[in-house]
Amino acid sequence: MPVRPVLAATLGATLGAAALLGALAAPAATAAPAESVTVDATARLAADGTVTLSGTYRCLPGTGPVFVSSSVSQADPRVRHGIGGGAARCDGAEHRWENSGKVSSETLRAGTAHVQANVMELRPGAPLLVPVFHATEDRDITLVGS
Repeated sequence: MPVRPVLAATLGATLGAAALLGALAAPAATAAPAESVTVDATARLAADGTVTLSGTYRCLPGTGPVFVSSSVSQADPRVRHGIGGGAARCDGAEHRWENSGKVSSETLRAGTAHVQANVMELRPGAPLLVPVFHATEDRDITLVGS
């Protein structure tokens, strides 16, 4: 068998396994005492389906880029809608975060919803970036129509 197809198949399997492990990485059960993320008790829901979530975060410097991501669920807790994500500044100080994203206007309604927010670093690893969770918050909130 030629060497090139074998190498390609092996590399593809290795990258696929690394990506799967990264996707399955669970948020850390507890953050370092100096690291946290909060979710505000209310969020905005526009008529066009745009959701705006916000809160605060605090994280320590890492070796890779860090982001604050968020998702919202409502009727079915198994169905989460990703609501934006933004770069985080990890310097030990508390900062505000705000993420916005649009979902189908029929999907979410004003009222109680569940939000998860994560502070996640993409640490250099071989051969891919490895997700490292600095802090996670799960909270029931109120979506308010705007």
